[in-house]
Amino acid sequence: MMSVVWTHLKKDLRIEWRSKEAINSMLFFALLVVVLFSLAFDPRGSFAREIAGGVLSVATLFASASALNQAWAREIRHQVLDAQRMAPASGAALFLAKALANFLFVEIVQLLLAPVFLVMYNLRVEGEAWKLLLVLPLGTWALVANGTFFAALSIRSRNREMLLPLILFPIFIPALLAMVLSITAILTGESDPGLWIKLLFGYDIIFTTVCLLLFDVVLHAE
Repeated sequence: MMSVVWTHLKKDLRIEWRSKEAINSMLFFALLVVVLFSLAFDPRGSFAREIAGGVLSVATLFASASALNQAWAREIRHQVLDAQRMAPASGAALFLAKALANFLFVEIVQLLLAPVFLVMYNLRVEGEAWKLLLVLPLGTWALVANGTFFAALSIRSRNREMLLPLILFPIFIPALLAMVLSITAILTGESDPGLWIKLLFGYDIIFTTVCLLLFDVVLHAE
């Protein structure tokens, strides 16, 4: 299974390296959200630390929606998805490769966005900064795992660009809430984000398992 995952992952990374389509679109949209919020609010002092978690999470959420659709749209061209359906390989391997590729793309965007975000919002971390290295990957994986699954589910719809957010956003609300509250707790240092990190971890395990088990049904659905 891991060889199949690695083959699909290499293919997606090579395509993105050549086109930069997903990363460029996500980075532009995320920067736009960050700049607009900085103009709408006064990003200074303690108030900036209180809203920073929400701004970062929402920017990641909306920026990722378009890239998640593009990931499967590539597979429709030249009947690649039909070939993958006939291949003697588990659909779970294809899902895992797609989710890992999307996860890497979103993480790259977050790394590129971080310096701009810190400067524009004049942030200073009052809590344990290393916990951000847990919260951001856990929250990002919750987004891309569900997003990859539901993007494949809606790929045959003519309105898939609109259908994916309608399905994904309500499902992602618990993880979004945990991500925002944990980042806010870390930045302000006023509370312990341990409970929200555990919630994110549990959310990831549950929904990743469900997606892996059901993806064969989605892949071979007519």
